[in-house]
Amino acid sequence: MDLKTYCPSKLMSAEDAVELIKRGSRVFIGTGCGEPQHLIRSLVENDQLQDIMIYQMLSHTLAEYVDNPSFLRRFSLKLFFISQDMRKAAFEGKIDYLPMYLSQIPRYFASQRIGLDVALVQVAPPDKFGYCSLGVSVDITRSGMENAKIVIAQVNPRMPRTWGDSFVHVDELDFLVWHEEPLVESVPNVKNNEVAQRIGFYVNQLVDDGATLQIGFGQLPYAILGHLQDKKDLGIHTQMITDGFIPLLEKRVISSKKKTLLPGRVVASLCMGSEKLYQYVDNNPVFYFRSSEFVNDPTVIARNDNLVSISSALEVDLTGQVCSDSTGYLFYSGIGDQVDFLRGSAMSKGGFSIIALPSTAQNGKVSRIVPHLSEGAGVATTRGDVNFIITEYGIAELQGKGIYQRVMELAQIAHPRFRDELIDVAKKRHYIFSDQLPPSSEDLHFLEAYKSMFLLPNGKTVEIRPLQPSDEFAYRNFFYSLREETIYFRFFYKMKLFSHEVVQKQWASVDYRKNMSLIGMVQKGGHKEIMAIGSYADDGDRAEVAFVVREDFQSMGVASHFLVKLEAIARENDYKGFTATVLKENAAMLKVFKRQYPDAKVSMSGGSDISVVMDFT
Repeated sequence: MDLKTYCPSKLMSAEDAVELIKRGSRVFIGTGCGEPQHLIRSLVENDQLQDIMIYQMLSHTLAEYVDNPSFLRRFSLKLFFISQDMRKAAFEGKIDYLPMYLSQIPRYFASQRIGLDVALVQVAPPDKFGYCSLGVSVDITRSGMENAKIVIAQVNPRMPRTWGDSFVHVDELDFLVWHEEPLVESVPNVKNNEVAQRIGFYVNQLVDDGATLQIGFGQLPYAILGHLQDKKDLGIHTQMITDGFIPLLEKRVISSKKKTLLPGRVVASLCMGSEKLYQYVDNNPVFYFRSSEFVNDPTVIARNDNLVSISSALEVDLTGQVCSDSTGYLFYSGIGDQVDFLRGSAMSKGGFSIIALPSTAQNGKVSRIVPHLSEGAGVATTRGDVNFIITEYGIAELQGKGIYQRVMELAQIAHPRFRDELIDVAKKRHYIFSDQLPPSSEDLHFLEAYKSMFLLPNGKTVEIRPLQPSDEFAYRNFFYSLREETIYFRFFYKMKLFSHEVVQKQWASVDYRKNMSLIGMVQKGGHKEIMAIGSYADDGDRAEVAFVVREDFQSMGVASHFLVKLEAIARENDYKGFTATVLKENAAMLKVFKRQYPDAKVSMSGGSDISVVMDFT
C-alpha cells in the first residue's frame, strides 16, 4: 500500500508528530527492541513538552537521557520492568517502578486505571491490504495502542512482520512517521563458565522430551538453552524470544508438534536479540505472537500440558521465598512474567516450575541461598509458588514439603562454604532438629555420575541415586512400609523404631566414599518414593554390603542392579571386594551374591549368620 496515496494527511515528520502531544500528557511507548527510537528522540528534543508522564515496560533509548537534569524536570518515567540500561537510574531514584503482573497490565490500560493520552509505537510498513505489523513488540504494546486517545506510529522497513495477533490496520493509526533505522539489539553477555554449565546440566535432567517450555530473559536462562540440545520435540510458550532459541529451532529440537495448545507454533509476546534473530522471525509462520493478556494468563498457560517454566532469581530464603526484582531496597528488575508462569505451570497437567540461580554473588562472597531475604527485598514468588530450585550444586524440590525438608534441600544446594552457617541459623529458629547434621561441606558434584535409571519387568522405571540428608522423611516412610520379616533380614533383629536419632547415626558415617548408600525411587502419583536401599561400609580392603528392597519390588533384579552399581563405586575408592553377613533363611540374598560372584567364599559365622566374601575380578 502506498501511504502517500491512501492517507497522505496522516504522514508527517517526527518533529511535527510530537508537537501534537500536549503538556501533562500520559504517553505510552512500545516495548524493548520494538520501541520507536526516532520518535523517542524527537519527543525528548522538543523543549516545549513539559510535565510528560511516560509508561514503558522495557526501556532502552530513554536511558541516554536519565542523567540529564533538564530531562528529569520535563519527564516522569514509570516503568513496569527495569532493564539493565535503566538499573543505575532506578538505584538513584530517577524512575518510578510499577510492580505488576505482566498478564494484568493490559487490564489497567483498558479500565483507564492507567489512562493514556498518546501511544508511540513502531510498525512494519503496511501490506497491500493496509495491515502493518507490531513486529517484535506485541506484549503490552497492543493494549497501550488500543487504549490511547492518539496513536503515533513510526513506520520502519527494518521492523520484521510477525505472524499472530500482531497486525494493525493503517486506519487504526492516527499519525504515521516514516523512518528507517536498525532496531535496538539486546543480546545477554553470556559467559560460558562452569557455574552455568552445571546449572544447565541439572535443568536438562528435569526437562523431558516433548515438554513445552517458558524461558525467562537474562544471562542464565539464555545459557540454559544451550544445554537442551539433546532433547526432542520441545514446545515453546514464552514471553520473550531470544537468539538462544535459534540453534534449537534450526536443529528441530524445538518442533512444538506435541503441544496441546497451538501445536506447531512457537507462542511468544515479544522478541529481543540481534539482527539475525529479527531476520529469523520475519514472516516466519512458526512464530505466533500474541499480547501479554493471552501469553501470560495462567489459565492459558495451563492449557499446555507438561509446561515447564524456567526463570531466575536474586536470592531464595530457607523457607522457599524468592526475590527476583530487588536487591534489598534497590529495585533491580521487575515482577515481569515469573509469577504468571509459575502459577500457570502449577495448573498444567504434568507441568512444574524451575527457578535457577548461581549459589553465590559478588565473586563468591555472598550466598544466594540465605537464612532470610535481605532487608527490603520484595517477595513476588511466595513459598507456596515454588517447586524446584537449582544451583550449580544440585536440585532442591520444595513443593509439598515442610520447612524442615525445605531447609535441608536448600542447604544441600548452597555453596559448601555457607552450608554450616545456614544449618546453624535454621536450628536457632527451630526450623530443624537441634542435633541435625549439616550436609557435607565439600562439592559433591561427582555424585551425579552415580545416578542411573533401571527399567523393571513390570514397566516401571527406577531412579537410582545417592541418599541425601534431605531424604530423612522419605527414608523413614520407606522403613515403615516394610514388613517385619524384611526388616529382620536387613537388621538381624525385629527393629521397631526408625527415629530421627537412628537416622542421624547413619548419616554421621556417610561420606560417599568409604561409606555409600544408593536409593531406588519410583514414581507414585505426582511424587517419588523410595523402594530400595543398597549400602556399603568400610571393612578394611573390602566393604561390607547390604540391601533392602520393598516386598512389591522383590524378585525383579533390583538388588543385582544395585550390586553392580555399588561395585563400580567401591572400585573407584580402591576396594578389592565386598563382604556381607546374611541370615541363612535369606536364600534370595545369597542367590544374588552367588550369581554376581560365582567364586564367593561362603561360611557360617556363628548361629544363623552366613559370612560371604566376594572379590572383584
